[in-house]
Amino acid sequence: NGMQLTALRAAADAETVRRHNMTDATPPSNPMNQLFLAAAALAVLVGLVHSVLGEHLIFRRMRQGGLVPTNGGRVIGEGHVRIIWASWHVLTVFGWCVAAVLVWLSEAWPKGAGSPFLANAIVVAMLAGSALVLVGTRAKHPGWAGLLGVAILTWFAKA
Repeated sequence: NGMQLTALRAAADAETVRRHNMTDATPPSNPMNQLFLAAAALAVLVGLVHSVLGEHLIFRRMRQGGLVPTNGGRVIGEGHVRIIWASWHVLTVFGWCVAAVLVWLSEAWPKGAGSPFLANAIVVAMLAGSALVLVGTRAKHPGWAGLLGVAILTWFAKA
């Protein structure tokens, strides 16, 4: 009995030392996931192109001197023009937020809490957005390709 108790104490002490050494050790370097970074860069680029070209091709003709366009002609009232403009640029802000999450995933993968959920949510959102733009514009608007690219890069980054 005494020998068994001594052996158990020695094993427990060895486990305590092992755990202590693990917590004091410097964690191994976790290289950044380059595919997540590429997806983030593409998301930033899509957002930038979206806002710049939207201003140039659509909203400059609706602007009457102010920052926010108000002239929708006889078809769209001022309030509707304002919300379309705001919604247009909100998409860019959301895309850049997704890019920030992708940068975080590039460093945290796969150990960050919620990482797989976030990556899967981004893939689904980008695929759905791509499909909406593809169908809604009959593939004439290139945004579908950029959103699909973010989805594909994110999918392969998490594999």
